[in-house]
Amino acid sequence: MVSRVRVWLNRTYAENVFFMDQLRRNPDDRAVEIHATHGDPDSPVPAAADTCEPEPEGLSPAAYVEYALAQCERRGIDVFVPRLHQAAIVAHRAEFEAAGTALLAPPPEAVAVFHDKVIAYEAVQAIGVPVPPWWRVRTADELVAAVEELEARGYRACFKPASGAGGVGFRVITRAPVSLAQLSGFPSPYVPLGPVLDAVREADEPVDWLVMPRLEQPEVSVDCLTGTDNRVRLAVGRTKNGRRRGFTLHEQWLEPARRIAEGFGLHHLSNIQFRMLDGLPVLMDVNTRPAGGLHQLALCGVNAPWAAVRLALGEDPGEMTPPFLGRDYTVVSGPRPLLPVTLPQQRADAGTLGAVPAPAPSVEPRTATGAPA
Repeated sequence: MVSRVRVWLNRTYAENVFFMDQLRRNPDDRAVEIHATHGDPDSPVPAAADTCEPEPEGLSPAAYVEYALAQCERRGIDVFVPRLHQAAIVAHRAEFEAAGTALLAPPPEAVAVFHDKVIAYEAVQAIGVPVPPWWRVRTADELVAAVEELEARGYRACFKPASGAGGVGFRVITRAPVSLAQLSGFPSPYVPLGPVLDAVREADEPVDWLVMPRLEQPEVSVDCLTGTDNRVRLAVGRTKNGRRRGFTLHEQWLEPARRIAEGFGLHHLSNIQFRMLDGLPVLMDVNTRPAGGLHQLALCGVNAPWAAVRLALGEDPGEMTPPFLGRDYTVVSGPRPLLPVTLPQQRADAGTLGAVPAPAPSVEPRTATGAPA
């Protein structure tokens, strides 16, 4: 009898409830038990797990590694999917392996390259992948110089943190003052240059921003599954153009994504994002973790989370090609159950005091999505 697989996701995005759903609905019909830890009791992730605990607050990266190792040993974790403190965790891969836990994450060298967007742009440019023009700015004067240079080239300037995830901190520079039309609409990423310069000058410490042209749609996020032999097993592009989403296997997106994933050893799951500049694809960002929208590949008949778990366990799924490309779609929000206020939660059949019912049936990924939590 094949034993069940025990998977742990630490403080992850709310949308990864669908990642968890797909692990349970794996094509091998393998029993999967999911453990989750999280710092937000209102995230749907703990409720979707079989067992969960609140994340400890205030731990240094080194202390968190000790906590994680103890979790893996106590819980008998087979595969750990780290998001929080990923860099510190992968630096101790051998210790996790000694505890019987495989890390579903790239090696520390790859994580370090893509933690800082400036280092990442320099590195991928060196292997021939096009990147947009960029400036690293820390002062108001540097910001003005970068914005003026971009505007002289006919571009609209934007900025984002040199390190960070998702769209946190992304803003587009405008010369126009705030108008009533802006105030009566939904909040937008546009910010006037003057107040931004004032804020930078008055800040207690320098900013660390990447300034670049605002890139055009479509945005294409290529989800890659890469083995420890640096060979990509799966690469599928998810296209975004306004609300419309779709899929692509066009080599103008997949070829540079494979070059990055294989060239830098982005083992297991990564997400490589491109947008357009002057009519050509350029790199926008690289995530060394599963993308929040990875579950959408189910619309192409692919269960990427399960393939990644198999790969982490040493069970090579081989070259994977989607049997078909799903039709265009959009995403809308939908309800997911939450835990009662009391934590921790355990499965009802685990025989633990304070047990609560097993998670409610999941929402199909084609009709629901979640926001990062």
